[in-house]
Amino acid sequence: MAECSGLQFVSPYAFEAMQKVDVVRLAALSDPELRLLLPCLVRMALCAPADESQSWAQDKKLILRLLSGVEAVNSIVALLSVDFHALEQDANKEQQLRHKLGGGSGESILVSQLQHGLTLEFEHSDSPRRLRLVLSELLAIMNKVSDLNGEFFWKSSELFESPVYLEEAADVLCILQAELPSLLPIVDVAEALLHVKNGAWFMCLLVANVPDSFNEVCRGLIKNGERQDEESLGGRRRTEALRHLCRMNPSQALKVRGMVVEECHLPGLGVALTLDHTKNESSDDGVSDLVCFISGLLLGTNAKVRTWFGTFIRNGQQRKRENVSSVLWQMRRQLLLELIGILPTVRSIRIVEEPDADMEPNVSVYSGLKEEHVVKASALLRLYCALMGIAGLKPTDEEAEQLLQLMTSRPPATPAGVRFVSLSFCMLLAFSTLVSTPEQEQLMVVWLSWMIKEEAYFESTSGVSASFGEMLLLVAMYFHSNQLSAIIELVCSTLGMKIVIKPSSLSRMKTIFTQEIFTEQVVTAHAVRVPVTGNLSANITGFLPIHCIYQLLRSRSFTKHKVSIKDWIYRQLCETTTPLHPQLLPLIDVYINSVLTPASKSNPEATNQPVTEQEIWNVFQGLAGGENARLNQRYSITAQLLVLYYVLSYEEALLTNTKTLAAMQKKQKSYSSALMDQIPIKYLIRQAQGLQQELGGLHSALLRLLATNYPHLCIVEDWICEEQITGTDPLLRRMLLTNTAKNHSPKQLQEAFLMLPGNLTQVTQILEHLTLLSPGELIPYVEVLTSNMNQLLNIGVPQRILQTLNKLWMVLNTVMPRRLWVMTVNALQPSGKVFRQQKYTQKDLMIDPLIVLRCDQRVHRCPPLMDITLHMLNGYLLASKAYLSSHLKETAEQDIRPSQNPMGPEAPEVTREELKNALLAAQDSAAVQILLEICLPTEEERAQGFHLHSLLKNLQSEDAGAEQEATNLLCNLREVQCLICCLLHQMFIADPNIAKLVHFQGYPCELLALTVAGIPSMHICLDFIPELIAQPELEKQIFAIQLLSYQCIQYALPKSLSVARLAINVMGTLLTVLTQAKRYSFFMPTLPCLVSFCQAFPPLYEDIMSLLIQIGQVCASDVATETRDFDPIITRLQQLKEKPNELSGLSKDPSYKIGARDLGSMDPDVQLCQCIENTIIEIINMSVSGV
Repeated sequence: MAECSGLQFVSPYAFEAMQKVDVVRLAALSDPELRLLLPCLVRMALCAPADESQSWAQDKKLILRLLSGVEAVNSIVALLSVDFHALEQDANKEQQLRHKLGGGSGESILVSQLQHGLTLEFEHSDSPRRLRLVLSELLAIMNKVSDLNGEFFWKSSELFESPVYLEEAADVLCILQAELPSLLPIVDVAEALLHVKNGAWFMCLLVANVPDSFNEVCRGLIKNGERQDEESLGGRRRTEALRHLCRMNPSQALKVRGMVVEECHLPGLGVALTLDHTKNESSDDGVSDLVCFISGLLLGTNAKVRTWFGTFIRNGQQRKRENVSSVLWQMRRQLLLELIGILPTVRSIRIVEEPDADMEPNVSVYSGLKEEHVVKASALLRLYCALMGIAGLKPTDEEAEQLLQLMTSRPPATPAGVRFVSLSFCMLLAFSTLVSTPEQEQLMVVWLSWMIKEEAYFESTSGVSASFGEMLLLVAMYFHSNQLSAIIELVCSTLGMKIVIKPSSLSRMKTIFTQEIFTEQVVTAHAVRVPVTGNLSANITGFLPIHCIYQLLRSRSFTKHKVSIKDWIYRQLCETTTPLHPQLLPLIDVYINSVLTPASKSNPEATNQPVTEQEIWNVFQGLAGGENARLNQRYSITAQLLVLYYVLSYEEALLTNTKTLAAMQKKQKSYSSALMDQIPIKYLIRQAQGLQQELGGLHSALLRLLATNYPHLCIVEDWICEEQITGTDPLLRRMLLTNTAKNHSPKQLQEAFLMLPGNLTQVTQILEHLTLLSPGELIPYVEVLTSNMNQLLNIGVPQRILQTLNKLWMVLNTVMPRRLWVMTVNALQPSGKVFRQQKYTQKDLMIDPLIVLRCDQRVHRCPPLMDITLHMLNGYLLASKAYLSSHLKETAEQDIRPSQNPMGPEAPEVTREELKNALLAAQDSAAVQILLEICLPTEEERAQGFHLHSLLKNLQSEDAGAEQEATNLLCNLREVQCLICCLLHQMFIADPNIAKLVHFQGYPCELLALTVAGIPSMHICLDFIPELIAQPELEKQIFAIQLLSYQCIQYALPKSLSVARLAINVMGTLLTVLTQAKRYSFFMPTLPCLVSFCQAFPPLYEDIMSLLIQIGQVCASDVATETRDFDPIITRLQQLKEKPNELSGLSKDPSYKIGARDLGSMDPDVQLCQCIENTIIEIINMSVSGV
């Protein structure tokens, strides 16, 4: 608003005095300044005050004294004497009339017909008419603003343009707004004043006379403003008016700027206020407010603000009138001045191709950037990157030249200097157009060469591990492998902003890097010499040597140029700590790939060397000594876990790539089983579990490798046991740990075992104390505990000692399971084998897991040790599966060799896989059969009266004595059977085919009651019993029907009913085809099963009775030719079927049973008829008694 340039505005001093009602400061104002504030001061002096205090009475006297000498006060007093109530009524009527007439300029109620122009009328009018003239004009403008709904218009008004009457018009305006606030809201009045000449001046006077309305007026003007203020006349007038308001009240300027950003309106105003604030603030070496403000807009998290301001920059460049009055031009000029202000003062343009040999290394023709300017320079670089990359600013030649001068300056060796060089380098990559002439390109090459030369000095002096040297190396590798997208991502990450970089713009930089500065061979040789990062962790950010090595491994540069990288990787793995750096796992993976997979098929030897076994063992050496040895470890737990991850991943990758390597006739050596056995895998996994938050994805990656290659270390029971061991209760118990428990050495424990069986107290006491130790602290005792297990099998060892030993064994199993299992198996061998010094190895037990069951027979009746044996058996069965699978993959070259098999080339692989599955099935079924045999009572136990049926039915017997019940239920055999049934249940659930195979093989029928009742998963047998019944062997059919009878009692389900009907039908069919001998051998064991069918499913009663009568008739017909004495028996069977109630008591008559048994007892058919009769009577008694 250039029209206001000659007018007197309210000064900040005067406005602050009005805000605070500081009478002393008001008295110090000059007459012109005081004249602008008269409306408010006169009202203050004349109106009744709300403040009745004595101090205000004194201030009011001073104000009156101040006003007494001013002539214009009289006219303002006259204005205040008008009847404002009548004026407001007339104004409301005029508003209604205008609304009715559609806003036309008809007759005015406030102002009658004007004889002259508005200015002359104003001059000749008295105070009431002056008020009406200004009010009428103001209401007309306000109505038009409302009708046009934000569209800007220019209103020519003599009243607001005549310089002679501006002050009188301003007085009237201020009085009107003060007296009629509801009719003339101050925000609406301010909005209307934008459309007239000198509007900003009137607005400042209005706000100065109502100082409390400053924020309200500013927010209203901003809210109603344009999104882009530089685009329109209205926007520019609004911006200029708000700038005048903020100059009047500079303390609120930044708050107004905040409103601008909040509303995303008037970006030019925000920049203009910042420029005004920058000029007023004291100049120092820190980052200016302008840089901070614009950086915050473009680099903040609010995408709406970023887009809004970016549009302002783009639109500002498109306008042709880029003159001095443009806010964007002023902003760019100020930024350029700040940039020039921090450039090195002495800088030669001459390019030195070869520095003088006598010149000191740190002295050059380029002067360095001052240390106090480095942070500001970095902020300016990021700002220009944001302006060019996000807002689309196109730098002028002068800006580009000065930017390049700043980017290629040389900062001091400080952390801020390292950051500045990294930003400069990334800006050169992002905006290569800044380098346009050959001289500028040569300047950039010299600066890059200086970066390479000074990198080591910067790193050692600044103390920053992640320096720009690694970034240079990384970019060079990316250029060599043509990974331009990775370079773009690196640049955006370093600059901290997402900008669009075209890959084509990097072509010249690529040529400079790959041909002039960093050839691939130089990059590879340099990378190996870079020292590893000490104590590498996620806390060390930036670009490190590990990033460079990772990219070189991916591009196979080391193998291409025959550079060994194995030692560097091993040293870096050993120099790690928590929290885990995220680049370590990808580094190990790509290194393993470079070791196993050649870079090209033509050169299969072009691979890196793997880490040696001795180096791996050095990392773990001494770890098996327990937690006490942990303190003396040279390597951190992070290094040990990473090496473990390397070994497991290497072995898995080797098995995966066996076929590929065999096809290339390359045999890669795997790590020996002896090394793998010595690594305490489970102990390390437990350590990793407690550090999951710090290890990132390492713990889950190790678990995946463990589940694939070592399933026997991932048994669910073990995880549950670990939770119990590491829970709250064990922790509380360890708090009670006494010094006595800690002082028990393994030697003392061995001496206590030697005193067995005479002295049991000492062994019991030491073992109880050992239960309070942690798993790691128990490791030194493992040799003594396992070697003396055989002694505990002797008669007279208390159950408490055995149970305590079992508990200690389970605790040790959580940290060293594989070594513990081998020691336990060797310790529990039969005494004959011990004398022969036969020691099994881990590999022996994985090849033949059944060795575990070839232990001392006394273990089979010692439940605590049997529990340990079953645990080991389950583990070795799983280990055997993994071992055989890996063995197939290791010998995959046999599948690749040409085969003479007419079945085709695929036949060997299928056959080998089938053989493996058959071996595993035979192995599992053999283990199940051996365990079932163990469940059978021995001859001695049978002699003592232990029978399976008595053990199982004892719970249902009401007549058994309490003493006998306790003896049977708490016997060792019973406990062992429960343990075995639990394991079989897990095996059947894991692989139902094992259950099918075992039942097709068959086992003693006296075990059926135990297996069906003790193994919950036996219900799956209902799926294959029909198939088992259909087998041609009579023994399998008998076994199937006997199994079904127990299943029906245990699981009275609809499926069981349908299978039972099938069995009855099969029995009826077999009756017609079997010979006399086979009929006897089939029906004698199966007829009692019909009682169970009837008990479970009463609807089968009719079918079963018919079958029994039919069997009896067939038997009778077979001997009909020999004798006729069977007729009475057949008649009795028929009567039993028709009148069961009358003869239900026959089975209870002993004489009847004896007589029936004697009748033809030598003839099979007679015996079968007797069995039929007994079966029918049992069914009848069961139905009558309701059982």
